[in-house]
Order: sequence, then structure tokens, then C-alpha cells
Amino acid sequence: MSPCPSPRPGLFWLLTLALLATVAPGSRESQLRIGKAINIFLRYGYLSISMRVIPLNDNVESERWVFKEPTKNIYRNLSGLAESLEDDTPNIFHGDFHMEFCENQRQLFQAYFRDISIERMDKPWEAFTGGWFADNAAKKLGINTSFIQGDYAYVLVRVVRNRETGRLKAEIPVGQPLMPDVQSQVDQLEVGNLSSATSFMDKVGTHYVNSYTTGNSLFQVFVYNKKNFLMIKERIKSKGINGLSKMDLYNYFAPWFAEHIGNIRSASANATVERWAKRKLQYEYYVVKYVTLLKLHGNSTLLRTLDQLLGNDAILQLDLKSLNPVFREQPAKESWFHEVLDNNMKLWELNMPQSHHRR
Repeated sequence: MSPCPSPRPGLFWLLTLALLATVAPGSRESQLRIGKAINIFLRYGYLSISMRVIPLNDNVESERWVFKEPTKNIYRNLSGLAESLEDDTPNIFHGDFHMEFCENQRQLFQAYFRDISIERMDKPWEAFTGGWFADNAAKKLGINTSFIQGDYAYVLVRVVRNRETGRLKAEIPVGQPLMPDVQSQVDQLEVGNLSSATSFMDKVGTHYVNSYTTGNSLFQVFVYNKKNFLMIKERIKSKGINGLSKMDLYNYFAPWFAEHIGNIRSASANATVERWAKRKLQYEYYVVKYVTLLKLHGNSTLLRTLDQLLGNDAILQLDLKSLNPVFREQPAKESWFHEVLDNNMKLWELNMPQSHHRR
């Protein structure tokens, strides 16, 4: 169902919560599997509630989970086209260390969700962040609320540990048999009939899982004024991070150069690994002590330990493709499905609290 425009973000939030509480699961289940379909409109703007990509604001949870979004099988006999890979080669770190320079809050959100793609959506990160307000956004990112607003720039530093990768080995072939209930919904979709298109999305979905990577990560946000931010950006751009001396590297990411240094957080809000980071990644310069992810850079001993601590607890990469393959033999229906899908995505984007804040 398409969202109705609301001038009051608070009301929209209450309506969204009501929707989440009353949706019946039906024949759906919650599994992150290749080829399964999801409806991104079910929790648009709040997808981090059901996909573990960034910490929730809850400090204690009774269960560990990675993916709770309702999914649906679309095709029969698809397992032969999917593959899942795990890499646990000993004595190496299975991941990467990187930093991203963000000129404003929007770029910070975009950077964090850079490896999440949703076909036909220009700003896929808004499917996760559209419902955020300043206080819960800041808590998720580990920074003080006063620094999520205002004329600040950010550097996102992240260490990612990949555990499992799933993907389709080839394009879904034309004529791949559909599940009977899905075929029935395809047959019932009528070109030009809006209710039939939205009914298809409600009962089947909007996208399917094309690939994913799970694991965990540690990240830290550094907040700067614009002058210092541009200085660091140009220096690293010209020399590269490996071209800086260790002293320069620590100096640029120190509390006397940054306006604010955020807490180190894990994507899954794993308290054990966050406590380890607070204890092992402390840097001391004369009388000043602070915790920094930069201490991991080039430190193979710490990275090997972290390799074991970061489990298979979060989604690191996700590629969702539009469900157009089910209509490939019926181009008129495919075009109508995409038209309704595109219009709904625009409506949801306009009605999110983040959109109200930008006006």
C-alpha cells in the first residue's frame, strides 16, 4: 500500500509502527537466501529493524539474529544457480580496512550503506535511514547528538571481517518455473490496474536477493570542522594513507584535531568485541588517552585477534534486484510493475522523517 502524505513526521512514525505490528506472516519466513523475495515497502526507512546492518539502539537483546525480514520463495529448483562461499584460511585477516570522507550527514549515511544496493532506487541508504531522527542516528553511529546536525564533516573508518558470501552464479534463465502461488499472482496482475500491482507486491514482493556477504565490522566516526577536514582529505588524497607517517596519521585523527571522536561500534552491537576494542585500541600521547581504530592499521597481531572476534553476525553487503524476471515473457506487465514500483519508491522517500528535516 502506498504511503499517504503526512505533514507530521511523528504521526507517520506511529502509523509505521502500527503497520509493523499488524502484518501477518502468512506463508513467508525470515531467511537471507539467494533468490528469495522481499517487499522493501514493508519497513521502508526502518529496514535496520529487520536487517542487521548497523547497531540498533537497544542495549540488550534476548536473541542473536542477522536477518528477520519476511521472505518468499519465487522459483522452483533455484538451488543449482546459487552458491555460498566461506573463507576461513588461518593466519590472515579476512576483510579490509578503509576510510571514507563525508562532507555532510547525508554523505555519512550514504558511506555507511555503500555496499547495499536496491535496484531502481537512487538512494538505497534511505531505505534504512529515512526514518531516523538525530538522536537515534547519533547513537547508532556512536557520536554525540550535537554532532549529527550542524556544519560538520566526517571521516568513517571501518574494519570489515567477511565470513560468508552468497550469490547467483548466472542470470535466472527465461522459463525458470515459478512457485504455483507466485505464478497465480503474475497471472492476476493487470496492466493499468494499480490495486493488482500493489497486491502483487504485498503478496510476493518487490525485489529478490541477488547476492549478500555476512560477517561483522568495527567502525568509528571522526567529526571535523570543514577547514581541518579539507586539510586531511587533500593530504591523504595526495600521499595515500600508507604515505603518511605514523605520527601524522595519529595526529590527524586525534582529539586536538577532530571536533569529536566517536565510540568504536560493531555492526552487530556485539558488546564483547566493543569492550575488546576499548581496551586494546587505546592510544596514549603524553597525558592524553583516547581509543582509535587507527591503531589496527598495519598491526597484524591485533588484526588476527579481531579476525576471531568478529563473527557471522551482520550483513556487510546486499544486492537486491527488482522482481522483473518473473515478467520477462510479458513485457507490458513488466513495464507496469516497474512504473508502480518507481512511483511508490518516490512517495516513500518524500514521506520519511529525514525528508521533512531537509525541507
